[in-house]
Amino acid sequence: MSLDLTKLAKQQQAPEQGDELRQRVIQALRGVHDPEIPVNIYDLGLIYRLDIDPAGTVAIQMTLTAPGCPVAGTFPATVECAVKCVPGVLDAHVELVWDPPWTQDQMSEAVKLQLGLL
Repeated sequence: MSLDLTKLAKQQQAPEQGDELRQRVIQALRGVHDPEIPVNIYDLGLIYRLDIDPAGTVAIQMTLTAPGCPVAGTFPATVECAVKCVPGVLDAHVELVWDPPWTQDQMSEAVKLQLGLL
């Protein structure tokens, strides 16, 4: 029986370390921009759910601005790759969901201001 010390150490993270990892993941998501709107996907409101287990596995549910978006087949892999590059992330899985449909109401106030919607 082999012991994976890296996995064990990640499972025993202090809550503060988990919060720090979450902030690093969010920062990585802010580095990914929607291909049609020049705004990052996190502040655009495309990330519906972000879960990080103690071992460092990240599960994301996200949507796109429209079901017919031409990058629907490839964009989740782009997001997954960005998250996997975050120090402390063991693995990442991105699920594309369409319910509820995305609306402009999901954008942050800063994004609405940036796009002239306020």
